[in-house]
Amino acid sequence: MIAPTIETRVRLQQPSEEPVVVCRAEDDTEWDRFVLAQPAASGYHLWRWRNVFERVFRHETEYLIARRDAEVVGVLPLVWFRTALFGRFAVSLPFVNYGGVVASDPGAAGALLECAMGSGQRRQASHIELRHVARQFEALPNKQHKVAMTLPLCSSADEMWTRLDRKVRNQVRKAEKSGLVAQAGGRELLGDFYRIFAHNMRDLGTPVYSRGLFDTVLAEFPEATHTFVVRRGDLPIAAAIAYRHGDVVEVPWASSLVAYRSLCPNNLLYWRIIEWAVAQGARVLDFGRSTPDEGTYHFKRQWGAAPQLLFWEYALLRGQTLPDHSPKNPRFAGAIRIWKRLPLAVTNTLGPRIVRTIP
Repeated sequence: MIAPTIETRVRLQQPSEEPVVVCRAEDDTEWDRFVLAQPAASGYHLWRWRNVFERVFRHETEYLIARRDAEVVGVLPLVWFRTALFGRFAVSLPFVNYGGVVASDPGAAGALLECAMGSGQRRQASHIELRHVARQFEALPNKQHKVAMTLPLCSSADEMWTRLDRKVRNQVRKAEKSGLVAQAGGRELLGDFYRIFAHNMRDLGTPVYSRGLFDTVLAEFPEATHTFVVRRGDLPIAAAIAYRHGDVVEVPWASSLVAYRSLCPNNLLYWRIIEWAVAQGARVLDFGRSTPDEGTYHFKRQWGAAPQLLFWEYALLRGQTLPDHSPKNPRFAGAIRIWKRLPLAVTNTLGPRIVRTIP
Protein backbone atom coordinates (compact mmCIF):
# COMPACT_ATOMS: atom_id res chain seq x y z
CA MET A 1 0.00 0.00 0.00
CA ILE A 2 1.33 3.44 -0.92
CA ALA A 3 1.29 5.74 2.08
CA PRO A 4 -0.37 9.12 1.74
CA THR A 5 1.88 11.89 0.51
CA ILE A 6 3.84 13.78 3.12
CA GLU A 7 4.45 17.35 2.16
CA THR A 8 6.50 19.83 4.18
CA ARG A 9 7.15 23.42 3.21
CA VAL A 10 10.27 24.96 4.67
CA ARG A 11 10.93 28.67 4.28
CA LEU A 12 14.59 29.43 3.68
CA GLN A 13 16.36 32.18 5.60
CA GLN A 14 16.31 34.50 2.59
CA PRO A 15 12.71 35.73 2.26
CA SER A 16 13.16 36.36 -1.47
CA GLU A 17 13.74 32.67 -2.23
CA GLU A 18 11.02 30.17 -2.97
CA PRO A 19 10.28 27.65 -0.20
CA VAL A 20 11.51 24.08 -0.44
CA VAL A 21 8.75 21.48 -0.79
CA VAL A 22 9.47 17.95 0.46
CA CYS A 23 7.25 14.96 -0.34
CA ARG A 24 7.48 11.24 -0.94
CA ALA A 25 9.13 10.51 -4.26
CA GLU A 26 7.19 8.49 -6.83
CA ASP A 27 9.23 9.03 -10.00
CA ASP A 28 12.32 6.84 -10.27
CA THR A 29 13.51 8.63 -13.41
CA GLU A 30 13.39 12.05 -11.77
CA TRP A 31 15.11 10.69 -8.65
CA ASP A 32 17.97 9.00 -10.51
CA ARG A 33 18.50 11.97 -12.80
CA PHE A 34 19.26 14.11 -9.76
CA VAL A 35 21.40 11.45 -8.04
CA LEU A 36 23.54 10.83 -11.11
CA ALA A 37 24.22 14.56 -11.43
CA GLN A 38 25.48 14.88 -7.83
CA PRO A 39 29.18 14.08 -7.20
CA ALA A 40 28.44 13.52 -3.49
CA ALA A 41 25.84 10.82 -4.17
CA SER A 42 26.78 7.15 -3.77
CA GLY A 43 25.62 4.26 -5.89
CA TYR A 44 23.34 3.26 -3.02
CA HIS A 45 21.27 6.41 -3.53
CA LEU A 46 19.95 5.04 -6.83
CA TRP A 47 16.27 4.16 -6.85
CA ARG A 48 16.75 0.46 -7.56
CA TRP A 49 18.27 -0.05 -4.10
CA ARG A 50 14.79 0.64 -2.78
CA ASN A 51 13.77 -2.69 -4.33
CA VAL A 52 16.58 -4.41 -2.43
CA PHE A 53 15.56 -2.99 0.96
CA GLU A 54 11.88 -3.77 0.44
CA ARG A 55 12.05 -7.18 -1.23
CA VAL A 56 14.98 -8.74 0.61
CA PHE A 57 14.70 -7.19 4.08
CA ARG A 58 10.96 -6.44 3.99
CA HIS A 59 11.38 -3.02 5.55
CA GLU A 60 9.24 0.00 4.78
CA THR A 61 11.06 2.65 2.80
CA GLU A 62 10.36 6.34 2.54
CA TYR A 63 12.13 8.22 -0.24
CA LEU A 64 11.90 11.96 0.28
CA ILE A 65 12.48 14.43 -2.53
CA ALA A 66 12.91 18.19 -2.18
CA ARG A 67 11.91 20.70 -4.85
CA ARG A 68 12.25 24.42 -5.24
CA ASP A 69 9.60 25.40 -7.75
CA ALA A 70 9.71 22.41 -10.11
CA GLU A 71 13.43 21.76 -9.75
CA VAL A 72 14.71 18.85 -7.65
CA VAL A 73 17.21 20.16 -5.10
CA GLY A 74 17.68 17.19 -2.78
CA VAL A 75 16.85 13.59 -1.91
CA LEU A 76 16.87 11.48 1.24
CA PRO A 77 16.22 7.70 1.15
CA LEU A 78 15.04 6.27 4.48
CA VAL A 79 14.56 2.68 5.61
CA TRP A 80 12.32 2.25 8.65
CA PHE A 81 12.88 -0.47 11.27
CA ARG A 82 10.45 -1.89 13.83
CA THR A 83 12.30 -4.46 15.95
CA ALA A 84 11.80 -6.11 19.32
CA LEU A 85 15.45 -5.54 20.27
CA PHE A 86 16.09 -1.98 19.09
CA GLY A 87 12.60 -0.49 18.71
CA ARG A 88 11.60 1.92 15.94
CA PHE A 89 14.16 3.94 14.01
CA ALA A 90 15.30 4.83 10.49
CA VAL A 91 18.63 4.53 8.73
CA SER A 92 19.93 6.07 5.55
CA LEU A 93 21.14 3.64 4.48
CA PRO A 94 21.34 0.29 6.30
CA PHE A 95 23.30 -2.82 5.26
CA VAL A 96 25.51 -0.76 2.92
CA ASN A 97 28.39 1.69 3.36
CA TYR A 98 26.88 5.07 2.47
CA GLY A 99 23.62 6.99 2.47
CA GLY A 100 22.09 10.12 3.92
CA VAL A 101 21.06 13.47 2.49
CA VAL A 102 22.14 14.54 -0.98
CA ALA A 103 21.21 18.16 -1.62
CA SER A 104 22.30 21.03 -3.82
CA ASP A 105 22.29 23.53 -0.94
CA PRO A 106 21.92 23.69 2.87
CA GLY A 107 18.34 24.90 2.66
CA ALA A 108 17.28 21.78 0.80
CA ALA A 109 19.25 19.56 3.17
CA GLY A 110 17.57 21.16 6.17
CA ALA A 111 14.14 20.74 4.64
CA LEU A 112 14.73 17.04 4.09
CA LEU A 113 15.95 16.56 7.65
CA GLU A 114 12.95 18.42 9.07
CA CYS A 115 10.53 16.28 7.05
CA ALA A 116 12.29 13.07 8.11
CA MET A 117 12.17 14.07 11.77
CA GLY A 118 8.47 14.83 11.47
CA SER A 119 7.89 11.39 9.99
CA GLY A 120 9.91 9.84 12.82
CA GLN A 121 7.92 11.65 15.47
CA ARG A 122 4.65 10.42 13.98
CA ARG A 123 6.01 6.89 14.10
CA GLN A 124 7.28 7.35 17.67
CA ALA A 125 10.78 6.43 16.49
CA SER A 126 13.83 6.84 18.72
CA HIS A 127 16.25 8.21 16.12
CA ILE A 128 17.27 8.65 12.49
CA GLU A 129 20.80 7.60 11.49
CA LEU A 130 22.35 9.34 8.47
CA ARG A 131 25.51 7.70 7.12
CA HIS A 132 27.36 10.63 5.59
CA VAL A 133 30.84 10.89 4.11
CA ALA A 134 31.13 14.50 5.34
CA ARG A 135 29.35 16.52 8.01
CA GLN A 136 26.00 17.80 6.79
CA PHE A 137 24.42 19.02 10.01
CA GLU A 138 26.83 20.51 12.54
CA ALA A 139 24.14 20.66 15.22
CA LEU A 140 23.51 16.91 15.17
CA PRO A 141 25.49 14.49 17.36
CA ASN A 142 27.62 12.11 15.36
CA LYS A 143 29.88 9.06 15.47
CA GLN A 144 33.27 8.92 13.78
CA HIS A 145 34.06 5.25 14.39
CA LYS A 146 34.39 4.12 10.77
CA VAL A 147 36.59 5.05 7.82
CA ALA A 148 36.28 4.50 4.08
CA MET A 149 39.42 3.02 2.51
CA THR A 150 40.07 4.28 -1.01
CA LEU A 151 42.90 3.75 -3.48
CA PRO A 152 43.50 6.01 -6.52
CA LEU A 153 43.90 3.91 -9.66
CA CYS A 154 46.43 4.39 -12.45
CA SER A 155 45.56 4.29 -16.14
CA SER A 156 47.19 0.87 -16.64
CA ALA A 157 47.54 -2.34 -14.65
CA ASP A 158 51.32 -2.33 -15.21
CA GLU A 159 51.62 1.08 -13.58
CA MET A 160 49.41 -0.03 -10.67
CA TRP A 161 51.60 -3.10 -10.17
CA THR A 162 54.79 -1.06 -9.89
CA ARG A 163 53.15 1.26 -7.35
CA LEU A 164 52.12 -1.55 -5.03
CA ASP A 165 54.17 -2.30 -1.95
CA ARG A 166 56.75 -5.05 -2.54
CA LYS A 167 55.17 -7.20 0.19
CA VAL A 168 51.79 -7.07 -1.55
CA ARG A 169 53.33 -8.03 -4.90
CA ASN A 170 55.11 -10.96 -3.27
CA GLN A 171 51.84 -12.13 -1.70
CA VAL A 172 50.10 -12.03 -5.09
CA ARG A 173 52.97 -14.04 -6.59
CA LYS A 174 52.76 -16.52 -3.71
CA ALA A 175 49.09 -17.10 -4.44
CA GLU A 176 49.83 -17.69 -8.10
CA LYS A 177 52.75 -20.04 -7.33
CA SER A 178 50.44 -21.97 -4.99
CA GLY A 179 48.25 -22.73 -7.97
CA LEU A 180 45.41 -20.35 -7.07
CA VAL A 181 43.36 -19.06 -9.99
CA ALA A 182 40.90 -16.17 -10.05
CA GLN A 183 37.69 -16.23 -12.07
CA ALA A 184 35.45 -13.28 -12.88
CA GLY A 185 31.81 -13.34 -13.87
CA GLY A 186 28.29 -12.55 -12.74
CA ARG A 187 25.33 -14.37 -11.17
CA GLU A 188 26.66 -17.76 -12.28
CA LEU A 189 29.35 -17.46 -9.58
CA LEU A 190 26.95 -16.50 -6.80
CA GLY A 191 26.77 -20.01 -5.32
CA ASP A 192 30.54 -20.13 -4.84
CA PHE A 193 30.58 -16.63 -3.40
CA TYR A 194 27.80 -17.31 -0.93
CA ARG A 195 29.25 -20.55 0.41
CA ILE A 196 32.48 -18.73 1.28
CA PHE A 197 30.70 -15.65 2.61
CA ALA A 198 28.32 -17.64 4.84
CA HIS A 199 31.16 -19.74 6.26
CA ASN A 200 33.24 -16.66 7.05
CA MET A 201 30.36 -14.80 8.69
CA ARG A 202 29.69 -17.78 10.96
CA ASP A 203 33.37 -17.86 11.96
CA LEU A 204 33.19 -14.16 12.81
CA GLY A 205 30.11 -14.70 14.95
CA THR A 206 27.99 -12.51 12.67
CA PRO A 207 24.52 -13.43 11.32
CA VAL A 208 24.74 -13.84 7.56
CA TYR A 209 22.69 -12.07 4.93
CA SER A 210 20.43 -14.22 2.81
CA ARG A 211 21.61 -15.39 -0.56
CA GLY A 212 18.59 -13.50 -1.88
CA LEU A 213 20.29 -10.20 -1.05
CA PHE A 214 23.15 -10.83 -3.43
CA ASP A 215 20.94 -12.42 -6.06
CA THR A 216 18.72 -9.33 -6.01
CA VAL A 217 21.67 -6.91 -6.17
CA LEU A 218 23.21 -8.76 -9.11
CA ALA A 219 19.83 -8.85 -10.86
CA GLU A 220 19.07 -5.17 -10.25
CA PHE A 221 22.55 -3.97 -11.25
CA PRO A 222 23.88 -6.41 -13.88
CA GLU A 223 25.79 -3.64 -15.65
CA ALA A 224 27.45 -2.38 -12.45
CA THR A 225 28.28 -5.56 -10.51
CA HIS A 226 30.90 -8.24 -10.99
CA THR A 227 31.64 -11.42 -9.02
CA PHE A 228 35.17 -12.71 -8.40
CA VAL A 229 36.13 -16.15 -7.10
CA VAL A 230 39.59 -17.52 -6.26
CA ARG A 231 39.96 -21.30 -6.51
CA ARG A 232 42.45 -23.89 -5.42
CA GLY A 233 41.79 -26.56 -7.99
CA ASP A 234 38.01 -26.96 -7.98
CA LEU A 235 37.61 -25.55 -4.47
CA PRO A 236 36.45 -21.90 -4.09
CA ILE A 237 38.41 -20.35 -1.20
CA ALA A 238 37.91 -16.58 -1.60
CA ALA A 239 35.29 -14.43 -3.30
CA ALA A 240 34.02 -10.87 -3.63
CA ILE A 241 31.33 -8.80 -5.30
CA ALA A 242 32.40 -5.47 -6.84
CA TYR A 243 29.99 -2.62 -7.52
CA ARG A 244 30.74 0.28 -9.85
CA HIS A 245 29.21 3.74 -9.63
CA GLY A 246 30.69 6.47 -11.80
CA ASP A 247 34.48 6.45 -11.54
CA VAL A 248 34.50 4.33 -8.38
CA VAL A 249 34.61 0.55 -8.05
CA GLU A 250 33.64 -0.54 -4.55
CA VAL A 251 34.08 -3.94 -2.89
CA PRO A 252 31.23 -4.04 -0.35
CA TRP A 253 31.39 -7.83 0.24
CA ALA A 254 34.45 -10.07 0.28
CA SER A 255 35.40 -13.19 2.24
CA SER A 256 37.90 -16.05 2.31
CA LEU A 257 38.22 -19.36 4.11
CA VAL A 258 40.49 -19.09 7.14
CA ALA A 259 42.09 -22.49 6.48
CA TYR A 260 43.66 -21.19 3.25
CA ARG A 261 44.69 -17.67 4.31
CA SER A 262 48.40 -18.68 4.33
CA LEU A 263 48.18 -19.06 0.53
CA CYS A 264 47.23 -15.35 0.20
CA PRO A 265 43.98 -15.81 -1.76
CA ASN A 266 42.76 -12.37 -0.67
CA ASN A 267 45.76 -10.74 -2.30
CA LEU A 268 45.11 -12.45 -5.63
CA LEU A 269 41.41 -11.63 -5.29
CA TYR A 270 41.96 -7.91 -4.83
CA TRP A 271 44.64 -7.73 -7.50
CA ARG A 272 42.25 -9.21 -10.06
CA ILE A 273 39.60 -6.70 -8.97
CA ILE A 274 42.11 -3.87 -9.42
CA GLU A 275 43.03 -5.14 -12.89
CA TRP A 276 39.35 -5.27 -13.83
CA ALA A 277 38.64 -1.81 -12.39
CA VAL A 278 41.54 -0.28 -14.32
CA ALA A 279 40.37 -1.96 -17.53
CA GLN A 280 36.90 -0.47 -16.92
CA GLY A 281 38.41 3.01 -16.71
CA ALA A 282 37.64 3.48 -13.01
CA ARG A 283 39.72 6.03 -11.12
CA VAL A 284 39.22 4.86 -7.54
CA LEU A 285 38.96 1.51 -5.79
CA ASP A 286 36.86 1.72 -2.63
CA PHE A 287 37.79 -1.18 -0.34
CA GLY A 288 34.71 -0.48 1.80
CA ARG A 289 34.48 0.82 5.32
CA SER A 290 36.67 -0.40 8.17
CA THR A 291 37.21 0.15 11.86
CA PRO A 292 40.62 1.82 12.39
CA ASP A 293 43.43 -0.47 13.57
CA GLU A 294 41.51 -3.70 13.04
CA GLY A 295 42.76 -6.49 10.78
CA THR A 296 40.84 -5.54 7.64
CA TYR A 297 41.97 -1.94 8.08
CA HIS A 298 45.64 -2.95 8.01
CA PHE A 299 45.06 -5.28 5.05
CA LYS A 300 43.61 -2.42 3.03
CA ARG A 301 46.33 0.00 4.14
CA GLN A 302 49.05 -2.26 2.75
CA TRP A 303 47.58 -1.76 -0.72
CA GLY A 304 48.05 1.97 -0.35
CA ALA A 305 44.41 2.72 0.48
CA ALA A 306 43.96 5.91 2.48
CA PRO A 307 41.39 6.23 5.28
CA GLN A 308 38.63 8.82 4.99
CA LEU A 309 36.70 9.52 8.17
CA LEU A 310 32.97 8.84 7.95
CA PHE A 311 30.32 10.77 9.87
CA TRP A 312 27.19 9.02 11.06
CA GLU A 313 24.86 11.80 12.17
CA TYR A 314 21.86 11.27 14.42
CA ALA A 315 18.58 13.06 14.71
CA LEU A 316 17.58 11.97 18.20
CA LEU A 317 13.81 11.95 18.58
CA ARG A 318 13.62 10.31 22.01
CA GLY A 319 16.37 10.17 24.59
CA GLN A 320 19.93 11.49 24.46
CA THR A 321 22.02 8.33 24.04
CA LEU A 322 23.46 7.43 20.65
CA PRO A 323 22.43 3.93 19.53
CA ASP A 324 24.99 1.13 19.46
CA HIS A 325 24.02 -1.76 17.19
CA SER A 326 27.59 -2.88 16.54
CA PRO A 327 29.16 -6.26 17.46
CA LYS A 328 31.47 -4.29 19.79
CA ASN A 329 28.55 -3.71 22.12
CA PRO A 330 29.25 -5.86 25.23
CA ARG A 331 25.63 -6.98 25.40
CA PHE A 332 26.21 -9.09 22.25
CA ALA A 333 29.45 -10.79 23.38
CA GLY A 334 27.78 -13.95 24.67
CA ALA A 335 25.60 -14.35 21.60
CA ILE A 336 28.64 -13.98 19.32
CA ARG A 337 30.53 -16.73 21.18
CA ILE A 338 27.58 -19.10 20.84
CA TRP A 339 27.03 -18.21 17.17
CA LYS A 340 30.59 -19.19 16.24
CA ARG A 341 29.94 -22.74 17.49
CA LEU A 342 26.69 -23.35 15.61
CA PRO A 343 26.55 -25.55 12.49
CA LEU A 344 26.48 -23.72 9.18
CA ALA A 345 23.06 -25.14 8.37
CA VAL A 346 21.70 -23.44 11.48
CA THR A 347 23.44 -20.08 10.99
CA ASN A 348 22.44 -19.98 7.32
CA THR A 349 18.80 -20.51 8.31
CA LEU A 350 18.62 -18.19 11.31
CA GLY A 351 21.10 -15.55 10.18
CA PRO A 352 18.96 -13.78 7.55
CA ARG A 353 16.03 -13.52 10.01
CA ILE A 354 18.26 -11.88 12.62
CA VAL A 355 20.45 -9.66 10.44
CA ARG A 356 17.46 -7.89 8.87
CA THR A 357 16.91 -6.24 12.27
CA ILE A 358 20.56 -5.05 12.57
CA PRO A 359 21.38 -2.11 10.27
